[in-house]
Amino acid sequence: MTETQGPAACRSRREATTMETPEDVTTMLELHARGWGIKAIARELGCARNTVKRYLALGGWQAYAGGNRGRALDGEEAWLRESLVQHRGNAEVVRQELVREKGKEVSLRTVQRAVAEERRGLRAAARATVRYETPPGKQLQADFGQISVSIAGEMVKAHLCVLTLAWSRRIVVRAFRDERQPNWFSTIEAAFRLFGGVPEQVLVDNARALVSKHNPVTREVVFHERFLEFSRYWGFSPRACAPYRPQTKGKAERNIAFVKRNAIAGRTFESWAAFEAWLEQWSRENADQRVHGTTGERPADRFSRGEAGALRPLPDKPPFQVERELRRVVHNDACVEVDGNWYSVPWQLAKASVTVRVRDGVVTVRHGEEVVARHERLVGRRQRTVNPEHWAGLSRRTRAATEEGSAPAEGPEATVKVTPPPEFLRSLDVYAAAADGEAA
Repeated sequence: MTETQGPAACRSRREATTMETPEDVTTMLELHARGWGIKAIARELGCARNTVKRYLALGGWQAYAGGNRGRALDGEEAWLRESLVQHRGNAEVVRQELVREKGKEVSLRTVQRAVAEERRGLRAAARATVRYETPPGKQLQADFGQISVSIAGEMVKAHLCVLTLAWSRRIVVRAFRDERQPNWFSTIEAAFRLFGGVPEQVLVDNARALVSKHNPVTREVVFHERFLEFSRYWGFSPRACAPYRPQTKGKAERNIAFVKRNAIAGRTFESWAAFEAWLEQWSRENADQRVHGTTGERPADRFSRGEAGALRPLPDKPPFQVERELRRVVHNDACVEVDGNWYSVPWQLAKASVTVRVRDGVVTVRHGEEVVARHERLVGRRQRTVNPEHWAGLSRRTRAATEEGSAPAEGPEATVKVTPPPEFLRSLDVYAAAADGEAA
């Protein structure tokens, strides 16, 4: 630096550098050699006078020695990683576990700093998806989605069950009022009939109607017993996608969005039946005929070329739900519940265990080997069908209380349907005599 380079030049240099860099220290030494005082140098470079004194005494730049303090969680790195994975990246739960298991009370911020790298890795793993292509006939993916649809001038919530053959990308779409187990079964059976065969696996979401338990850490899966019976009936292996990992069944997930945007968005329908008919037509004429963005082929062509022959032959069986047998306990209002609807039985059987058989649209109730009630199966939910003969013999006060207690909840579907008396295999006097005997 020359004598003509005064404080203005030094100030310019200071503004272009970072304080206490080697260049700053060199400037300090040069200014001091030219006769500048410590106070003037500190003011010019914007630092403390002690800082100038320190570097002048050292005779050059020297980095500060970093602290070597031990950290509160030193030695716990392996435990922290394992606990973080177990609790899916929740640092607060890890902090609580530290207190409980290790007796170490630290702040949440301390834990977050200690596991920052592992948390970044977990987030990246959650986002990343490796495309997995299954061979022909291997897997059918199933999922439900919800959408509001304009039907007869009103917005109605529809539950869409979308099934996708993983290799060919052929799909089946059905619309329902809810996501109950029978709707899963009927859609899967419809796919088997449409495709003319059964895949090796059916991959489903962790819906309560199908999966009773799925541990996200151990990956232990407990399927609903009825779903296991359904899988054995048709001869496929049930599979459940990893919890909190919808990417596992990404083909079905994407097709739900495809159905919403392409088949439904902006459309109105005169009736629910018209809505269902349109979904079948759209699946056949649009979804199966478009060129798929990933495979570069039309799903119908790809199915005919490589997947139709890879499916297992469709067994010559009736639908799984043609007949169902259930065990029920009669409620105090002399009714049994089946699929969200209520069916009356003789009042003398309150609290008794009965067998309910659902077949061909008829609900039959047996007590032991005797048929005690027979009703036409109700469509929908929250409805009640009552045979007046089932309340025969009740006092007016008791009957009024029963009628009041059995009144359905308010709502558009909360209706009462009274059916003609069914034919029984024994007289109601038998139940009255039994009731008198118990009372005695």
